[in-house]
Amino acid sequence: MAEKSWSLGRALRGMFVKPTIDEETWDDLETALLTADFGPDITERLVEELRAKVEKYRTTDPKDLQRMLRETLEEHFAKFDTTLKLTERPAVVLVVGVNGVGKTTTIGKFTKFLRGYQRSVVVGAADTFRAAAVEQLATWAQRAGAAIVRPQQHGQDPASVAFQTVDYAKREGTEIVIIDTAGRLHTKGGLMDELSKIRRVVEKQAPISEVLLVLDATTGQNGVMQAEAFLEHAGVTGLVLTKLDGSAKGGFVLAVQERTGIPVKLLGQGEGIDDLTGFTPHVFVQALVGS
Repeated sequence: MAEKSWSLGRALRGMFVKPTIDEETWDDLETALLTADFGPDITERLVEELRAKVEKYRTTDPKDLQRMLRETLEEHFAKFDTTLKLTERPAVVLVVGVNGVGKTTTIGKFTKFLRGYQRSVVVGAADTFRAAAVEQLATWAQRAGAAIVRPQQHGQDPASVAFQTVDYAKREGTEIVIIDTAGRLHTKGGLMDELSKIRRVVEKQAPISEVLLVLDATTGQNGVMQAEAFLEHAGVTGLVLTKLDGSAKGGFVLAVQERTGIPVKLLGQGEGIDDLTGFTPHVFVQALVGS
């Protein structure tokens, strides 16, 4: 994870080289956590936990506080199982989310990520109402070295494209199926009905291994509110955070997991095809807080 991407590490650096822990330290820590988009509730809880630990161990060394912060964050992240469940063959992954969050791009990156582990992948272009989405997805699939199943005509029933994609995987022995879905307005019940239909059709052929919801990390809590219909109706099993670079804040990862109760499983940290990684709490916290 690029150092420049994480504002928290920079904010904390000066705090932990001071000679002692004082009230200014706690004020600085609270400000740093809020700035890093942990949100007020989690920030308050973390500071209270850390104050209790500092008091319990009777330390005044900021280096101890840094270690405690790292350990406390890891404890919070460890409540969530961030492992991708892709053992079934074929393993079917539905990718959902509102338009504009980088869903199609994420599918391309995820395909490349899986190809890096020598997995065979077929992508299903089931967002059939946007011709541009199909073409964009086809370009990404080609770059990543994956097969693609396209709609046979404009406006084809998305569930039938999903069916054909799983059928292709079963015929060809393809290990992983990734199905793109429409992301039109999250307030429209029709979209949720469409997703339910895709699920029913797919599950007649193979179990669905993961339903991944793509969220734009730069939109913060608004992104979670946008996605609540998917969270409620789509059977989401994992979150993918995109745009976790530039102005984005690492604290949102914990905030969104606590808010939704759903683990973050993948992180997108740039524009390139290789800029997607699995989420490992220990590695993430080390990069966030520093060692």
